[in-house]
Amino acid sequence: MTTHTKRPLVIAGDSSFAEVAAELFDAEGRYEVVAFAVHEAFRKKETLLGRPVHALEHLDRHCPPGTHDAFVALTYRELNRARARICKEMKQRGYHLASYISAHAYVWPKAPIGENCFIFENNVIQPFCSIGDNVILWSGNHIGHHSTIEDNVFVASHVVVSGHCRIGRNTFIGVNATIADQVSVAADNWIGPATLITKDTEADAMYRAESTPKGGVGAKRFFRVKSDA
Repeated sequence: MTTHTKRPLVIAGDSSFAEVAAELFDAEGRYEVVAFAVHEAFRKKETLLGRPVHALEHLDRHCPPGTHDAFVALTYRELNRARARICKEMKQRGYHLASYISAHAYVWPKAPIGENCFIFENNVIQPFCSIGDNVILWSGNHIGHHSTIEDNVFVASHVVVSGHCRIGRNTFIGVNATIADQVSVAADNWIGPATLITKDTEADAMYRAESTPKGGVGAKRFFRVKSDA
């Protein structure tokens, strides 16, 4: 009988994303999350989810890179550069960067997936796609065939990337955004929620949809609310 040994994993970060990543890595079964780590200057707590929060500067004393892997759980701060910097630092310290792919995502088996990627449930990644390093795909996105997502990208939930698209480095795409067929999104873009992109974008640019205006009648009046009882 073969006993499967889970590899110890350190989560770099102590945010809500770090907590979610720890839960999902543990549930997946390949890893056991044994600790969290942040830089000493930002270390505000001793433990998180019952596990120690170590100073990243001294992490190798507690979790040696020869026996532990790491995942960097930061979101899109500084257009993903904060996460990219910590990834680089962890690799320089000798840690292998793990990736997570939900068992409830559909990922074409031949699609290359980079390091320090996190692919949540209900994502669809079709044939001939390529996912770079340090890419976060939150829940329920569609990545169409022959599309490429470059390094250090964050895609929020329910985004549609159509076929033959390219998403440039460091870009953020907000919830419910749509990228039309054969469109290239340039590097360092911020694409807001519910935005429709039908043409190639410019580098270092922001694209946003207008927020829905408030209606002329209050909700209570419209629904004839007579009391709060």
